[in-house]
Amino acid sequence: MNFDIFNGDADGICALHQLRLAEPCDAQLITGVKRDIDLVKRVPVELYDNLVVLDISFDKNRNAVEQALEKGASVTYYDHHFAGELPDNKNLKYFINTAAEICTSLIVNQQLKGKYVKWAITAAFGDNLQVQAIELADRVGISAADTELLKTLGVLINYNGYGLKIEDLYFAPDALYQIIKCYKDPFDFIKNEKAFLTLKQGYESDLEKVQAIIPDLLTDKQGIYLLPDASWARRISGVYGNILTQQTPSRAHAVLSLIDDKYYVVSVRAPLDYREGADDLCRQFETGGGRKAAAGINKLPVAEYSLFVEKFKLQFP
Repeated sequence: MNFDIFNGDADGICALHQLRLAEPCDAQLITGVKRDIDLVKRVPVELYDNLVVLDISFDKNRNAVEQALEKGASVTYYDHHFAGELPDNKNLKYFINTAAEICTSLIVNQQLKGKYVKWAITAAFGDNLQVQAIELADRVGISAADTELLKTLGVLINYNGYGLKIEDLYFAPDALYQIIKCYKDPFDFIKNEKAFLTLKQGYESDLEKVQAIIPDLLTDKQGIYLLPDASWARRISGVYGNILTQQTPSRAHAVLSLIDDKYYVVSVRAPLDYREGADDLCRQFETGGGRKAAAGINKLPVAEYSLFVEKFKLQFP
């Protein structure tokens, strides 16, 4: 049996979409909200199964991948997050690049030699790789106006992935992928698909709410924002972090969403000027992880907020 296992954000969805446009395959989809990354263990692996994994950390799925390989499955892995040591197994093929200036969709685009580059550009915008997305769009001759449309689409797909649970989202990530897979060209999706308008209206409404939030900490180098326990806040949290870094590229940002008055879901963005340190900070906490430029903590106890602020200041002085 075939399984496609992917992150529910713009990068994961667009990476899979590119791959399946190039290599159509009937596969069972395994995904979830953006922070739901421990996905490989959900696969009921048997001998000769084929697993394609996109945009989730190998390190976070190491045990499940090794178990799948032991059962005789084949695994192909595309990712840009911290991976740790990779096992040597003839049934494991991986395309992993943890550089700060790349995302999984750009890795897939390289492997496909640019065959569906517009979807890779869309994903790069969604993953806050503004410079890389614009340079790639220029290189392949996409106009400035059309590039801006791809940026909007990438942001909206990424926006849809954030939430504590599927019910927070406008579309379950697998359902959104099923809609997107019908469109070879992202401009046709933008022009003809009602889901685009749904996401655009939701995003604009949530953005208006979050822009009224007063930061808990704001200096030349650091900004921390505390969001309330509400679905709109969880949806906009990660995308808002991206917006803040674009507005002040020399500043590191953290956006924290309160859950049940018990813990925060944390999104951290390193300064765009050097895009380093977000993963190092977040991995100091039990449920933290991510990549150099953008990382997060799934459950930061309220009692550890002061400790987080202290470490945040040390990481981004």
